Formats: sequence, C-alpha cells, structure tokens
Amino acid sequence: MNVVFLSPHFPPTLYLFCLRLRELGATVLGVADAAYDSLRPDLRDALTEYYRVPDLHDYDALVRALGHFTARHGRIDRIDSLNEYWLETEARLRTDFNIPGLNLQTIGRVKRKSAMKRVFERAGVPTARGRVARTTPAARDFIAEVGYPVIAKPDVGVGAARTYRIENDDDLAAFLAGRARVDYILEEELTGQLLSFDGLVDRGGRIVFSSSLVYGLPVLDAVRGADMWYWIDREIAPDLAEIGERLVRAFDVRERPFHFEFFRLPDGGLTALEVNMRQPGGLTVDMWDWANEIDFYRAWAEVVVKGTTVVETDRPYYCLWAGRKVGRAYRLDHDAVLERYGPSMVHHERVDDVFAPAIGNYGYILRGPDLAPLADAAEAIQALAATD
Repeated sequence: MNVVFLSPHFPPTLYLFCLRLRELGATVLGVADAAYDSLRPDLRDALTEYYRVPDLHDYDALVRALGHFTARHGRIDRIDSLNEYWLETEARLRTDFNIPGLNLQTIGRVKRKSAMKRVFERAGVPTARGRVARTTPAARDFIAEVGYPVIAKPDVGVGAARTYRIENDDDLAAFLAGRARVDYILEEELTGQLLSFDGLVDRGGRIVFSSSLVYGLPVLDAVRGADMWYWIDREIAPDLAEIGERLVRAFDVRERPFHFEFFRLPDGGLTALEVNMRQPGGLTVDMWDWANEIDFYRAWAEVVVKGTTVVETDRPYYCLWAGRKVGRAYRLDHDAVLERYGPSMVHHERVDDVFAPAIGNYGYILRGPDLAPLADAAEAIQALAATD
C-alpha cells in the first residue's frame, strides 16, 4: 500500500503515525517544505521516499510530487495529513488522483460550519441557531432574531482563531468594519459545559475507538488569555455516545479519526457545535494512550492498512492537561510543580507557539483513577502568585 503523508514532521507527534504505517508494511511517502536533514531520524527511517516542495501551499508542486511518486511506486492508495489545515488540499489531491477518502464533492459539509448545521438538522441533532451574514442588514436581521450576545467565527476555520463575541451594536459595527474578507457565520451564544465525542472509524464505518474530552473552560476564553485545562473522561455519557454515533453515520465518516464538539446545556441537553475530521489537537492522542493504555497511532495505521482494528480498554485513568502561559507569575515554579505532582505526572513539555494561544506555552499532563486530585493539581499549577 502506497500512503502519501503531507507534512509528516509537523505537528511534531505526527511522525508516529508514519512509523506505525511503515511497521505494518506500508510504503510511506512524505511531502513537506522542510529540509530532509531537518527531519527527526526515526521519521526519515519510516519514509520510503521524501519529496521536498518549496511551499505546501503550492498546489502545482504537490501535483508534481504525487506524479513523481506514482511514476516510481505505482498508484497512490491513500493521502492524509491528519491536520485540519490541509484537509481541503488533501480533498483536491484525492479528486485529481482518484484516491479514496474525502474529496471535493464531500469536503464542504465537514469544513463549512453552515453546511455542518444542515447535516445536524437532518440528523435530528440540536444545534445553535446560526447564519452566514455577508452584509450589515443580514447581520442585524439575525441579531434581531436571537438577541445579543452572538459569536462570529469564520465559516471555514480552525479552532477559535479569528472568533469574536459581539455584545452590542458598537461591537457589531467594529466587527463588520474590521473582519477578514471571508464568510463569517453568526451564532447565538450558548452557555454550558464544552465537551467532545472523539474516536476512530474503520473502513466500514464502524467506531473502533471512542473517547470524550471535557474542557475546564471554553477555547475562546483560553485564546483571550485564560489558562486552558481539560481532561479525558473515564466514562462517556450514553446520550453523548448516541448522538456521536448518529453523527458518524450522518457524515458518513470512514477510515479516519474524528472530533465532534458539543455543549452540555444547563438543562442537561446536548447541542452540537461542529465536527472535525481529524483527531483533537495538542497532545490529545498521547493522552488517549496514557488514559487507556493503548497505541492509537498503531490503531489508526491498522485501519488504513487492514481496514479495521481492535482497541481493547476499560478506560482505567483520567488524563488531564494543565497549560500555563508565558509572561505570568505563577505561585508554583516549574521545579515545585514537578516535585509536588511528580507521582501523577506522565509528561510535560514546551508547546509550539502556533498552538500556545489555545492550550498554553507549557503543559503538564497528569494521570490517575480519580478526577478530583487531578483537578486540584490543575488549579494549583495555574494559580497565580500573589501581587502587592
């Protein structure tokens, strides 16, 4: 099997997907704009061949790369990056090279938030009221319907980047005057607990692994400056699992990881926010492994190469992320954090600047059978030093 992997070196943990593919006998063909010598040695060993392009945004260069691979290795069986940023590029390449998976005919409903809402509605899944507003009158009509505050975010976008909370007419005027020249969707603001239903679907559309993230605060609050913390839950609520499984069918997810976001409303109901056809960001895959004592990287590779996999876990642990941001004085310095929470800490590392606004510049990952001690640790890790 010939598998092309776009940007196998970034984000940094993606190299493990390439390693597992190679261990299962796949021919792994890497494409990126980084120098070959800059790749970590184990990634270089996993790649059968590497094609450097001047810029991954240069579509013609990517076409030449895949043409080169086809001439040397035969038909390309799969292409992926497991990265939301390159999802549309992958779809275009799949269409042009007749590669199975999301293509130009199917990509729209998993990239455009407005299209996602139509799928939610057809599946009978509650979702926040929203509308793409391209003009001032359209925006005012929607706000007249739902009231302030509203959330404005790119109809096609990743995470909470370029997302705004609009509380009044002045905010609306400022947003309309300064927004990027892309389609924005306005949504009524909902309050509640942010959580997700995540997992891996095999080639036949069967969920072979599932998990749930629970966020200590909304991602938008973290982007605005708050310290992010979230955890892998040990149990998945039955209604969350049922709606998540319904959406897997509605979006016809096959042979890929997924990350579906919801609000748990004050009345206990669930409202769908958006779907992502990739694993959650940051070190969440590693957190899945630590929480479940599994190898998700291998599970994904088995789905790609063999069509399915078996993931056995009784979810023995909670696994929690606590992030901190530069420029803040925390009550506990780094050494004190390690000394106090070393027994429950499985990992800590500096976060790449690209991801720091959402999850922090430095993160600590803790694991244990009970959530309360981990939550207490997160509170202490993120506690600010007293000021005069």
